[in-house]
Amino acid sequence: MIGKSLLGQQWYGLTFGDHVTQIPFLDLRAGYLELRSEIDAAVARVLESGWYILGPEVENFEQAFATYCEAEHCIGVANGLDALILSLRALEIEAGDEVIVPSNTFIATWLAVSAVGAKPVPVEPDRRSYNIDPSLVADAVTEKTRAIIAVHLYGQPADLDPLLAVARQHGLRLIEDAAQCHGATYKGKRIGAHGDAVCWSFYPGKNLGALGDAGGVTTKDAEIAARISMLRNYGSRQKYVNEEPGVNSRLDPLQAAVLSVKLAHLDAWTAQRRKLADRYVDQLRDVSVPFVPNWADPVWHLFVIQHPKRDRMMARLQDKGIATMIHYPIPPHLQQTYSQNAFKTGEFPLAENMAEQMLSLPIGPHLSFEDQDVIIEAVNRIAAEI
Repeated sequence: MIGKSLLGQQWYGLTFGDHVTQIPFLDLRAGYLELRSEIDAAVARVLESGWYILGPEVENFEQAFATYCEAEHCIGVANGLDALILSLRALEIEAGDEVIVPSNTFIATWLAVSAVGAKPVPVEPDRRSYNIDPSLVADAVTEKTRAIIAVHLYGQPADLDPLLAVARQHGLRLIEDAAQCHGATYKGKRIGAHGDAVCWSFYPGKNLGALGDAGGVTTKDAEIAARISMLRNYGSRQKYVNEEPGVNSRLDPLQAAVLSVKLAHLDAWTAQRRKLADRYVDQLRDVSVPFVPNWADPVWHLFVIQHPKRDRMMARLQDKGIATMIHYPIPPHLQQTYSQNAFKTGEFPLAENMAEQMLSLPIGPHLSFEDQDVIIEAVNRIAAEI
């Protein structure tokens, strides 16, 4: 077997009969090769401009992405975690406050809450959608609760209307972690402006990915947008006039230019992901496949299956030259960094069960149907045998 790693995306190859098959989890290079002439021209344009911090390229992308998301404003920042942290700061969430978060999510959602001194309060997911269960959120609200963070996990929108109802009833802010959800719709409206602030990651492996770290926030609220814009730039709206302790978290013009190129192709890439997802749902057997509510139109950042013998399945697929990944093997409440919170094993059983059983299959827009057929056949065979 041959293998290499690229940004944590694993590649494996093994002989199948008389040929060698390599099916990566995600082929990042393919996206660049498809758009090489456009991306190279965009990068050259930035280099030749002499404008390397903020400026027109960032502004152009911010305007285009805000329009795409059906939002009024977009503020480009350095990465997705900063997008969350700056949104919490802009909404004046601080030490002593509580923020409701999903128990099943990437740890960045929790880390942002901790970064502003607040306390993450976990709520279990819906068994079918894997997103936070709105029916459990109201019971988690206390007099210290200031906000709810809804994560659109794996590219599927969370159920926002009941979360917004709880937020309105208790005077809370709703923040959306949309790091995996570029282009998805909820009840016919693009994700991007339902809550007070919608936070994006443009990490290279995302559906809309830069060539390095990058992030952004979209919102319909001009005041929130202005405050995040100020906070990302040393707390300054005017050069050398600093209103409060801000940070340096600005979207790089090179990344903005690349993102502008890719944004024009995002819908086509999403359409391909949806075709691949439909084929998985129709053809996979003896594994649990994602459930999609009739009000959601996901973008399939990940295609996650469940199987009680996940680790054995993953190893067998690896032996067959098929790369898979686990999102995420340790739920946040059991991570060492939250040991001081005294969470116990078994306290959030759904999140723990998902961490033990979930396996992400390849679904990038450059995965061929021929390679997908190999994956489907292998998964079905392995699931029947183990």
